[in-house]
Amino acid sequence: MSGGRPTLTAIAREANVAVSTVSKVLNGHTDISPATRRTIERLLTERGYQRPRSARRAGRRTDLIDLVINELDSVWGLSILTGVEEVVEEAGLSLVVSSVHNRQSLTRRWLESLLARGSEGAILVLSELTDQQRADLTRRDLPFVVVDGVSQPPPEIASIGATNFSGGYAATEHLIQLGHRRIGVIGGPEQLQCTRARIAGYRAALETAALPGDRQLVRYSNFQHDGGLHAAQALLALPDRPTAIFAGSDSQATGVYEAVRQAGLTIPGDVSVVGFDDLNFAQWTAPPLTTVRQPLHEMGVAAARTLLRLVNGERLESTRIELATELIVRDSTAPPAG
Repeated sequence: MSGGRPTLTAIAREANVAVSTVSKVLNGHTDISPATRRTIERLLTERGYQRPRSARRAGRRTDLIDLVINELDSVWGLSILTGVEEVVEEAGLSLVVSSVHNRQSLTRRWLESLLARGSEGAILVLSELTDQQRADLTRRDLPFVVVDGVSQPPPEIASIGATNFSGGYAATEHLIQLGHRRIGVIGGPEQLQCTRARIAGYRAALETAALPGDRQLVRYSNFQHDGGLHAAQALLALPDRPTAIFAGSDSQATGVYEAVRQAGLTIPGDVSVVGFDDLNFAQWTAPPLTTVRQPLHEMGVAAARTLLRLVNGERLESTRIELATELIVRDSTAPPAG
């Protein structure tokens, strides 16, 4: 198959099946052998087959919306999911959810399955959307929205995020106003856009207060409990340890709590702690966690509403939406001892 736009006939010829069989796969029929279906889905993806635009816009084919998410087994992911579900259900559509756990092979299978289902569009909550995946989706004229990606996507791609810089600034400013001068910070993976923005906010707050930056006080880890634990252990082992730690997520903050406990210290008596996200458990930690609320549910709502506008052929006033973060002060922060 060479040159021009691939046709059903060409796909069928290469797969050595009838055109009607390819059509059945495209329309989600189940009376196709798994091996044949996989072959056809692979060819449709590799050859960049697109349904004619008139067929896509004439009306909804399946009433299906796809959500692909890196980690569904987390409160963070579930919060976004509930927002998406709310809008999809109100619109009378159905939601197909896939969890990929950073495995590119699963992501590729998801792309092939999405093509077979004939979904109206996709919401992508991935740590990274590759250039190839983006090209595959664009080639098939499939509307999609990216939520909180590894980096801000090109301006032609719709994306939803939060004001991470402002959140990092607010958390650090709060600790400075309490009187802290040695403030440690734990980011997520350094390559992530949200990590870079939060650390930039932290540094800007220090600069505004004319406080010196100390590279030893900046650590990077994963966003989970163990990441916060190990990074906080390193910070608390410094000869001049911090009197406060700003963690890049609430899950990280629980690891900081454990590191403080292991060191024989108390929160907030010896170390103040601020998290990020305001997940539902943050108010139930001991002491309740001061954190930056990230509007995860609202981000899911915004992503779904944006996608439905694209599916309906509407023009977006802006392809980038950033929802405001908010500092939530609880009992894990206090002035430094002495």
